[in-house]
Amino acid sequence: MQNVVLIVHLLLALSLIGVVLVQRSEGGGLGIGGGDGNPQAGRPPLTAMAKLTWGLAIAFICTSLFLTVLAAQQSASTSVLDRLGVPAPAEAPAAPELPAGDSLLPPSLTDDSLAPPPAD
Repeated sequence: MQNVVLIVHLLLALSLIGVVLVQRSEGGGLGIGGGDGNPQAGRPPLTAMAKLTWGLAIAFICTSLFLTVLAAQQSASTSVLDRLGVPAPAEAPAAPELPAGDSLLPPSLTDDSLAPPPAD
C-alpha cells in the first residue's frame, strides 16, 4: 500500500512541476509591477490551469500527510537497524583502572617525602 501511495505521490509531484512550468507568468503576484493599480478591479476568475494546479497541490499535500502517517506507524515498533538486520553495536570497553601512583596529575603536597623542609 505504501508503495502505491509513494508512486502516486511522485506522479503528482512531476505533474505539478509540469503544470506550473507550462503556465503563463501573469506578473504582479506579489503586488510588484503589472496591473492597472485599481484596487476595485478584483481578481480575475481562475483559469482551468489554475484550477488544475490547485487540485494537484491539494492531492500532493494529502499524499504527503498519508505517507507521514504510514511511516510513523511503522517506525513506532522497531528501529531502522532492527529492520535492516544490523546487529547492535557492542558496548565500549570500560577504561582500565590506573594504579594510585600512576597519575598524570602532580603529586599532592601531603606526602611527607615531598613536603618542604621545616624552617628553623
